[in-house]
Amino acid sequence: MSFLDVLQEYEGFDFENYLERVSDKMVAKAIHKKKLNRFDFLNLLSPKAKNHLEEMARRAHEITVANFGYTINLYLPIYVSNYCSSDCSYCGFSKKNRIQRKKLSLSEVEIEAKEIAKSGIKNILFLTGESKKITPISYLIDVTKILKKYFSFVSIEVYPMSEEEYAKLHLAGVDGLTVYQEVYDRDIYKKVHTSGEKTNYEYRLQTPQRGAKAGMRSINIGSLFGLGEIASEAFFSGLHASYLSDKYLECEFGLSIPRINDAEGHFKPNKIVDDVTFVQIMCAYRLFLPRVEINISTREEASFRENLLGICATKFSAGSKTEVGGYTKAKTEPQFEISDERSTQEVIQRIQELGYEPVYKNWESI
Repeated sequence: MSFLDVLQEYEGFDFENYLERVSDKMVAKAIHKKKLNRFDFLNLLSPKAKNHLEEMARRAHEITVANFGYTINLYLPIYVSNYCSSDCSYCGFSKKNRIQRKKLSLSEVEIEAKEIAKSGIKNILFLTGESKKITPISYLIDVTKILKKYFSFVSIEVYPMSEEEYAKLHLAGVDGLTVYQEVYDRDIYKKVHTSGEKTNYEYRLQTPQRGAKAGMRSINIGSLFGLGEIASEAFFSGLHASYLSDKYLECEFGLSIPRINDAEGHFKPNKIVDDVTFVQIMCAYRLFLPRVEINISTREEASFRENLLGICATKFSAGSKTEVGGYTKAKTEPQFEISDERSTQEVIQRIQELGYEPVYKNWESI
């Protein structure tokens, strides 16, 4: 069985009709349940739930503190290549975009790693465009070996791989995997992914499961909000995280809530996720999944991220650069424009001022 079987249970489900019929009573009941079922979760994503957002936020905060304390896990991304073989209409790295392409040499990776390590953060996420030809697994293994000299926890966000390939990377030192389905709606998925390996919807959908089987200790998933219907995309992301958490008990799972920012190609979102809806989604995730990590990236404005910290966010990037070689001599276009442009130390200082403890190091494999 895979999550595809769960998705098939909702083929033909009328989300719009269901959400319109959700009552205040149904929302209030879901907020105070100890263990929510799928429809409790969906009720919290309904328009009616916005009437209860303050109560949802208080409950989400209580659950977060009970499970995570007053801490925030920190990580930094490093982009090592922007070559891509897929055409994704919303991404600055899409192969159709005429941008300067670059792949860091191993010596350049080490220079970037040394610069990032000065921040004191020990968790790093390295990213590439989705080109297996330009960045084969042998290159990814070599990059991992370099990063392990400076960071205790290495995660990847690259093209989907087989279980065997993930096992090789895990053996080399990779413990975390980030892979976004981008959009769970099949029709929209097909429209925004017009060529390349990323057109394979089902292979991508089952990527987190292959990573978990290969031994990855931390897996982060999510939808790219702005592509599909907001409530159904949040619902399927939450169900996906729930399915994986129940099946792979030894693995930690996280959810991100990325909203489309400006990128090369100037893609315009199909659906606008305003700040109120963003908070609603985040709180619904927390009430449905008390132990899941909730990651808020530098896509979001600084003041907004600070407010989310006081609700139920548990993971931040800080001082991020989305260009290849961005921490030393960036000469390429970013994958997307960041909104929180503060330095790593400025973010850390603000976290401490707000009464939270920044966590520089999560765990280390021995």
